[in-house]
Amino acid sequence: MKIIDIKTYPICSMSEKAAYYSQDVVDRRMALIVDVITDEGISGWGEGFCSGQNPLILKAIVDNAYTPKLIGRDPFDNDVIYETLYNMSRSYGQSGSAIIALSAIDVALWDIKGKALNMPIYKLLGGAYRDGVEPYASGPCRIEGEVYPDAAVEQAKQYVKQGYKAMKFKIGFGVNEDVKLIHAVREAIGPDIRIMVDANCAYDVSKAKRILFDTADADLYWFEEPISPENRTGYAELKNLTKTYLAAGEQEYSKYHYKEWLEARSVDILQPDLCVMGGFTEGKKVLALAQAYMIQLVPHMWGTGIGVAAGLQFIANIPATPLALFPDEPMIEYDLSENLLRDTLIGKTIKIENGTVKIPHGSGLGIKVDRNVIERFLMK
Repeated sequence: MKIIDIKTYPICSMSEKAAYYSQDVVDRRMALIVDVITDEGISGWGEGFCSGQNPLILKAIVDNAYTPKLIGRDPFDNDVIYETLYNMSRSYGQSGSAIIALSAIDVALWDIKGKALNMPIYKLLGGAYRDGVEPYASGPCRIEGEVYPDAAVEQAKQYVKQGYKAMKFKIGFGVNEDVKLIHAVREAIGPDIRIMVDANCAYDVSKAKRILFDTADADLYWFEEPISPENRTGYAELKNLTKTYLAAGEQEYSKYHYKEWLEARSVDILQPDLCVMGGFTEGKKVLALAQAYMIQLVPHMWGTGIGVAAGLQFIANIPATPLALFPDEPMIEYDLSENLLRDTLIGKTIKIENGTVKIPHGSGLGIKVDRNVIERFLMK
């Protein structure tokens, strides 16, 4: 089997309402979708997740840098392909857009392998520890004109009615305002629901400390990205100040970056995004590193349906840390904000049944991509 072509599709969906978080205004969702085509009629889908990046940048990297190196290669040689492309990306910084573009290709190669062998990707990774994953409600960004913390409290009550046992909210809008929101949500939903918060790197160490101390009685489950990922010593300083776990990792790239986090023991929960950090090939190596350091992985997922399907295949193969009769299982981020690229691209493949998101069991990613949706949202 040989690769004969790679199609790249930068897609964009505008939101009905502009929203915002601590770093930016969100008025659209974007991604680069790749379709790797082989001489045996089998093709694979991949996604490069765009959080602020223009997918046209990723397209340029795939089309001009990676594709010439891939034509004629065997898609089953995914390790060789990954290391070769990673090595040649040194002049692009071996980070950021270069690795996001490589992630899209890698996911597509694993999709091809699964389809060729008529197996889901989790089988190729070594099997599934679970058939479904408990979702946590990942709250939408703030909507202009709504009043907080009142809007967050109403969201939290709705999540409880919908059966969620864990939920995450955006913070990073000022220490006092964030502390007020956390206490208001906890008071509204009671002590039995897990609450997580995500500051998207809005604070320095001193302000993050204040939030941790001032919400110690609110029993936060984790505090995600309180400070920038470059400040790993700052994370180590925050870790273990309270019983709240520290979580980070969605903005890191490759096993080399995650190795530094693990060696510094800077976080309690690592959050790689397969469509950012190198795909399945690099993801399984990061998982092995995390296991060696006994650090839990809870993958980040905020992209299209392709990215969600890839994340589910990966989570199926993540063991609980540690294995036990009643383990603390990894959860899946269930993004509840407006995202047509997630809701329409693969139809109704991803389902919640009896409180869990079911792992797709079809070959490869286990999904069917709607090419009409790609055409509808294609950037021209």
